[in-house]
Amino acid sequence: MLAKDLLSDIVPALRTSDTGLQALSWMDIFKISHLPIVNNQEFLGLISDQDIYDLNMADEPIGNHKLSLFSPYVYFNQHIFEVIELVSRLNLTVVPVLDKEKKYLGLITQTDLLHHFADLSALSNPGSIIELDLNINDYSLSEIARIVESNDAKILGLYISSPEDSTKMTITIKLNITDITSIVQTFNRFNYDVKASYLQSDEMDDLLNNRYELFMRYLSI
Repeated sequence: MLAKDLLSDIVPALRTSDTGLQALSWMDIFKISHLPIVNNQEFLGLISDQDIYDLNMADEPIGNHKLSLFSPYVYFNQHIFEVIELVSRLNLTVVPVLDKEKKYLGLITQTDLLHHFADLSALSNPGSIIELDLNINDYSLSEIARIVESNDAKILGLYISSPEDSTKMTITIKLNITDITSIVQTFNRFNYDVKASYLQSDEMDDLLNNRYELFMRYLSI
């Protein structure tokens, strides 16, 4: 999945003739803290709500002020993982997307990025989730898959997280079935530590947000 496939079709870019009040209004409407400033497809940089508050003249055009803008962006053909890394490293709520001539094409919002990450990792598909805690040296994907498939289920997605300088890891497995009783029992029988299991939609939403935040922190290391 590439940056060009993630573009928002509703969030506008600012022009230097727009006022700080207009920028703050759009940020409030779209629940973001940054907006790109663009003149004739030329990307000038990102402005944040804090930048506007610091100006203390929000009713004047943005272009009237000398701005120290930072200019993070991705190219249209960069992978979603590279977009996530930039969002994580710079704590952005939007990411500008440019073509190969560095002309502005649009932006990606953090919310849209989260939804696309859910699709990519299969977490939004119907089913259930199991989390396993184990030592890094004990990890075997083939054995985990064998246990799951021996109970007539399929792995839709698998995510690995491990704290820095730790010998432990957490395996998050997304399955295609909702009744996971027999699978949990089999994992227990093979001495796996089943940390948690999820089925209700609100629990899965919480897990999805947690996995996304962990993944972004991992990419920023």
